[in-house]
Amino acid sequence: PQVCWLAPEQTAGKQKPYMYTQGQAVLNRSFFPCFDTPSVKSTYSATVKVPEGFTAVMSATSWEKQKDNTFVFKMSQPIPSYLIALAVGDIVSADIGPRSRVWAEPCLIEAAKKEYDGVIEEFLAVGEKLFGPYVWGRYDILFMPPSFPFGGMENPCLTFLTPCLLAGDRSLADVIIHEISHSWFGNLVTNATWGEFWLNEGFTMYAQRRISTEVYGLAYTCLEAATGRALLRQHMDNTGEDHPLNKLRVVIEPGVNPDDTYNETPYEKGYCFVSYLAHLVGDQSKFDAFLQAYVNRFKFQSITADDTLGFFLEYFPELKEKGVDSIPGFEFDRWLNTPGWPPYLPDLSPGEQLMKPADELAELWAADSLNMEAIEAVDIAAWRTYQLVYFLDQILQKSPLPEGNVERLSKMYPKISKSQNAELRLRWCQIILKNNLEAEYSKVKDFLHSQGKQKYTLPLYRAMWGGSEAARALAMETFSATAPQLHVNVQNYVKKILGLEVVQ
Repeated sequence: PQVCWLAPEQTAGKQKPYMYTQGQAVLNRSFFPCFDTPSVKSTYSATVKVPEGFTAVMSATSWEKQKDNTFVFKMSQPIPSYLIALAVGDIVSADIGPRSRVWAEPCLIEAAKKEYDGVIEEFLAVGEKLFGPYVWGRYDILFMPPSFPFGGMENPCLTFLTPCLLAGDRSLADVIIHEISHSWFGNLVTNATWGEFWLNEGFTMYAQRRISTEVYGLAYTCLEAATGRALLRQHMDNTGEDHPLNKLRVVIEPGVNPDDTYNETPYEKGYCFVSYLAHLVGDQSKFDAFLQAYVNRFKFQSITADDTLGFFLEYFPELKEKGVDSIPGFEFDRWLNTPGWPPYLPDLSPGEQLMKPADELAELWAADSLNMEAIEAVDIAAWRTYQLVYFLDQILQKSPLPEGNVERLSKMYPKISKSQNAELRLRWCQIILKNNLEAEYSKVKDFLHSQGKQKYTLPLYRAMWGGSEAARALAMETFSATAPQLHVNVQNYVKKILGLEVVQ
């Protein structure tokens, strides 16, 4: 299940086959013999022979091409087995910075270079300033075929990324900050068990938003974080707050695939917990210094939440003295072991200056009779991705809108309704379905034909299946046409949504 073999039609170029591996969480055991647990770290080397006309790349600190198309890779730093990754295909590269290049199929390489030229180095430099040296040497990116089911996979030295990020206007370039942040949190300091996945993801979300604040300012970062909080709210509403997976410390029973426990909680509730620790410290530069000390103390190790929180209290003896780990309602134990909404939410009010205009505009569009004068007075031309995303989230919450409003909104903002930006396309498609706008169903179909990312694909199938007869028919028709280009896990998740037989 870990080695994904793609037929030519599942690639962007549609000419040659492709293969890649995806080890997280416990799939690399099907690729090579290993201790397939994040608690064990090792170095590795590999010799890979591929056919003429193909290139192999791996998550390794060094590689060289030898005669008869044999590639030799070495990873000189200890990493957990889930981060060992290989891809083979018709791939070429282009430099985009002093220690970075993009890899992609030839038909995507120009777009990839344009989107990321000079971008990575800025993010890496800010990360180093905040969290200490970048230890992995290179930071390359491989743009995967469209059927790749994830946004990104933070394989060291070589992040695997969805081509959905090639929006053509750099509007999604900041998504890479999350994968870059894993260079410190996850890859360098790793959760010892998948039940404490929040140690990887909560700290990475916090780190991502620290870098984003330095680069884009606090208002924009708060707006992005508000989008994340909305996803957490949506997830908890769907599952029920007291669902056992809505704890930071998840009990994964024997025989359960950790992938099946995956959700927003370790990311966004984890982010809230790290933010709460920062709030206890009360001084950003002191907390930044703590994060550097934390990375330095545990680098190349796998740790538990007890290690993390023990080190936090040791680093701030005055907080330990005060007993901050047992403040009623905010006990560290409660954070870890009680499901539900985070007891502390970071203040996102600096984002208000960007949210307020979006809220007001959404209100105008939800009205029974449209005040076109007020609507036309709002210029959305300068809004960045997350401001538009936030606006669309509000529209979606207020949907279905009064008759005719969505059609007018679509005509008024081609920047949204005709966008190639995947985050906007997802939400526009959700709005189309919630308002049963059959005239624009083709946009849903086109989007699902163009990519197979789990985060975009599953919500749309859920929306179609929960919608009208026509929407259900669209779901069946689209799935039968696109199933061969989807990753097998995503195929199975869609089958479950559509009530189809899942072949084990």
